[in-house]
Amino acid sequence: MRGFIIREGLFEKLRFYGLAAKPYAPSMRLDLTTLNLVLAIEQTRSITRGAQQEHLALAAASKRLSDLESRLGVQLFERRARGVEPTEACRALVRHIRTLNASLHALESEVVEFARGIKGHLRIAANAGAIAECLPPDLAAFSAKHPQIRISLEDMTSSEVQQAVAEGRADVGVFTPPMLDNRIDTRLYAAGRLAVLVPRGHALTERKSVSFDDLLEHDIVGLHAGASAQELMHEQALARGRTLKARWQVRGFDAIAQLVEAGMGVAVLPDAPAQRFAQVFAVRTLRLEESWARRDYVLGVARVERLPTVVQRFVDALCPKEK
Repeated sequence: MRGFIIREGLFEKLRFYGLAAKPYAPSMRLDLTTLNLVLAIEQTRSITRGAQQEHLALAAASKRLSDLESRLGVQLFERRARGVEPTEACRALVRHIRTLNASLHALESEVVEFARGIKGHLRIAANAGAIAECLPPDLAAFSAKHPQIRISLEDMTSSEVQQAVAEGRADVGVFTPPMLDNRIDTRLYAAGRLAVLVPRGHALTERKSVSFDDLLEHDIVGLHAGASAQELMHEQALARGRTLKARWQVRGFDAIAQLVEAGMGVAVLPDAPAQRFAQVFAVRTLRLEESWARRDYVLGVARVERLPTVVQRFVDALCPKEK
C-alpha cells in the first residue's frame, strides 16, 4: 500500500488539531513512507536518524518532510542545534499515524487468518457480570462448533457495551438493562442474581439473607463507577434517602473478594462468582432479599435489516427463540 487519500472527515480532525491551516485538495494523497518518516523523526528527534531508520537518503527525507509541511500548511518540527522538536501539530499527527499503523496491522493480521482457514471474526463486548456468570460456557460451545470463526471478547460496563455495538466497534454485546441506546436490538439471553459477600466473623455472618437496608450500615466494596451493579446500588440508596458507603472501588470481582476477606467491607456481586469465591477466600455468601437482586442479561446487536452471517449464527446459538 503506497498511499492513501485524506477524506473530508479525517481532514476535519487534522484541522481541529491545527494540522491543516490551508485549503486542501479533497484527494490530497499521503504515502505511508512519509508518515512513518515523521514518526521516526519524532522518536529520534533527528531528521538524519529518522531517515536512516526508514532507509531513506537524507536529501530525500528532507524533501518528503518539506512537502508534507507544505501540503498540511503547518510546521511539524522546530529545528534546534542538537536536532528537532515536534510541534503540537506534529504530536497530533503522530497520534493519528500510530492509530493508522495499528489499524493496518490489525487488517493484515485478520486477512492473513482467512488464508489459514479462518472464515470470520466475531467481536463481543460484555459486562463483567455476564463474563463471570453465564457467557464462558456458551462461548466455548460456539467456538467448538465453529472453529473457523475467531472470537474476541472485551470487558466493558453495560453502557460502554451498548455504545460499542451501536458504533460498530463490537458485533454483539451482552449486558444488563436499562437500555440506553435505541440504535440496537436486544434479546433476552440469561438470568442471574446478585448476592452479598461478607468476611467470615462479620456481624451479618450468621444470617442466610439480608436486605439492602442492612448493607447500608456497612462499608461497601464495589466495582468502578459505571458498572451496572454499582450504579444500581447508588440508585437504591438514593431512593431510600441514604448514602452508599462506597469506600472501595476496584476492577475485577477477585479484587473485591480479597478486600472483603481482609475485612474492608461487604460487597454485592453476581451469585455465581460469589459462590466460587466462598470456596477460595475466607468469605461467606448471603442471599440479597430485594426484587432487583434478580437481573437479566440481554444480547444486543446493531439495528440493521440483515445481520452478517457470523453474527446471526451466534445470536441463534445463544438465543434460539426470542423470549
